[in-house]
Amino acid sequence: MKKLEIETPRLIIKPLETEDYQNWLTQHENRLPSQYKYDNGKSDMSECTEQWFIAMVENHQQSALSDRDYIFGVFHKKDGDHLGSVDISTLIRYDFQWGRIGYTIHNQFWRQGYGKESLNGALELAFRQLNFHRIEAHINVDNIASINLAESVGMKYECTRKGFIYEFGEWTDNLVYYINNGG
Repeated sequence: MKKLEIETPRLIIKPLETEDYQNWLTQHENRLPSQYKYDNGKSDMSECTEQWFIAMVENHQQSALSDRDYIFGVFHKKDGDHLGSVDISTLIRYDFQWGRIGYTIHNQFWRQGYGKESLNGALELAFRQLNFHRIEAHINVDNIASINLAESVGMKYECTRKGFIYEFGEWTDNLVYYINNGG
């Protein structure tokens, strides 16, 4: 399998590797308390041992090899800090080449443009290296930060899917934002 990676002006977006463990753990441990509903904030990382991380990385590699999910770490070029992650899931290939994207930046790195830069980089990777034609983001209706981020990279609102995802103990609605290769 070819190496999937992309560089932006400040970032490297690449699959996690076993040697990323300490950096990944440190940045998770450095998260600030939750800032709003969709921010997990500081988490208990005690179960995230190096062996657990290695198994997670291997699982990510298998998902990529089977073209199900591609999970990437977002790293700062200058100091190598793990800033967050982006993931791309295959919804259907064949005549559609359709995928879904998700994104998160650790809250201690917010308001520095890393979300927009990483999402732009991940979309380029999805279109140029993974050969998707259409990428969707499924966003909670009240997640204004995520809506603003999707719109800032040119994603367009398409529809609201009712009772689309089971979370918070109930079936919730999601907004669908999309972008096609070439705009």
